[in-house]
Amino acid sequence: MTNKEINLDFDRENRTGLAEAIFCSGKSFSQLQAISERIRDDDKPMLFTQLSEDQFKSIEESIPGLLQYDSVSKTAYHKPAPMKADERIAVVTGGSSDVPVAREASRTLGYYGYRSLEIDDVGVAGLWRITNRLEELREKQIIICIAGMDAALPTVLGGLVSAVLIAVPTSIGYGMAKEGETALRSLLVSCAPGITVVNINNGFGAACAAIRVLNQIQR
Repeated sequence: MTNKEINLDFDRENRTGLAEAIFCSGKSFSQLQAISERIRDDDKPMLFTQLSEDQFKSIEESIPGLLQYDSVSKTAYHKPAPMKADERIAVVTGGSSDVPVAREASRTLGYYGYRSLEIDDVGVAGLWRITNRLEELREKQIIICIAGMDAALPTVLGGLVSAVLIAVPTSIGYGMAKEGETALRSLLVSCAPGITVVNINNGFGAACAAIRVLNQIQR
């Protein structure tokens, strides 16, 4: 199928170190089908983010077996990179409700071949939960820390570890959490220096930031 609305950028990874990914929310089935047929015909790898189960089912019915789908993270991919032996990244969540965003990050990392240590539900309401894992975390070069509510966990980690710290505010919380705006503002004014902050719920963006760092380390 041809679709004039689709113009894929297969050379992006050569320019930036990060391949094009397909943000699926709002895309029509005809657009997703055209993309899927193109990557099948050209035998190209591709990562899909924010892909709903209904969207995936439509692609699967049209081109069975093309994509490896995960319903928690709403991600799918075709032809991921071979997995590297080492594990230099941790993905940490403040609460279980943050897990979908964390899985988007870890699945993005996995698509590029990076293993990650996943540590969930270690928020500051029970501080012992994160202090019990500090020995493992201090071995990592990069930590992606995902938290909603007041997003205090990345600030706490920022005072305890030397790793590159990438914080992801989430839209989890009551009332004044304001769909993640409070978490975002809290992280932007964090007193722990050197924390990188990405947009609300953007596990994909956090993983891409981590990969950019690793690409520079490996040069």
